Amino acid sequence: MNKLFGVLLSASVLTLAACGKQDAPKAEQAGKAPVGELTTVTLASSGSDTDIWNYIATLPETKQAGIELKVKNFTDYVSMNTAVANNEIDANAFQSYAYMVAYNDNNKAKVAPIATTYLEPMGIYSSKVKKVEEFTNGATIAIPNDGANESRALLLLQSAGLIKLKAGFDDVKGTPADITENAKKIVIKPIQMATAVRAKDEVDAIVLGNVLAMEGGLNVIKDSIYHEPIDQSTKMNVNIVAVADARKNDPTLQKLGTLYHTAAVEKYIQDHFQGTKVDVNKPVSYLTESK
Repeated sequence: MNKLFGVLLSASVLTLAACGKQDAPKAEQAGKAPVGELTTVTLASSGSDTDIWNYIATLPETKQAGIELKVKNFTDYVSMNTAVANNEIDANAFQSYAYMVAYNDNNKAKVAPIATTYLEPMGIYSSKVKKVEEFTNGATIAIPNDGANESRALLLLQSAGLIKLKAGFDDVKGTPADITENAKKIVIKPIQMATAVRAKDEVDAIVLGNVLAMEGGLNVIKDSIYHEPIDQSTKMNVNIVAVADARKNDPTLQKLGTLYHTAAVEKYIQDHFQGTKVDVNKPVSYLTESK
């Protein structure tokens, strides 16, 4: 009986020892810091901005922020905002603050800014003259035909001394009908932005935003005959990261602005865009403060 008890006791000890060895790895794993799961964020962008966000998606800082960033390239601006407003896409990065305001004025589902990114000066480009003073009477200048960009282009032509706009001109909804003085009888021709570069040689000049200008091989600093000054007067033209209005306080989405302004991204932009995207790292309240 004692022998049988001894055998059973020995077997029990061996079994416990074996179990202890098998469970040890699990115990060690439990003691390690768990690997955080990444939250997939889908961002819509366009043109050269898509390149920037694809680069951001590869950065270790993005994974450290707990984000797996997927970037979708769109060619239609309105559809990018519609997709975000309807929660089909988490965020977008392509538009100026003024463009967003114009979109919200015309649509029930709203988008909201969560971060500033940069300002790209809008420029006047011409194959026929080298200075704005050289335009002849009746010269034709093509400008964007969409809300905020149309207003912005008219303000640029006023800044260049080519026209004068009415007092209280709306920098989001203004149109050529608001021109009060046009000494050289400049013909203002609103056209679709997507066709603007191709139309450059068909008119005396075109007004272009920098994304389309760069896609057409133009550098606003070097190739335009006149471009926007970078100061308080142009802050409505600062580009933003936008999300659905109901998600503007989402802590994960708010990290996108921080990721954009990392040192690695700043270097990438400088190396690839030759100073045409001027970094603006400001709180969103900067856009709505009085001048």
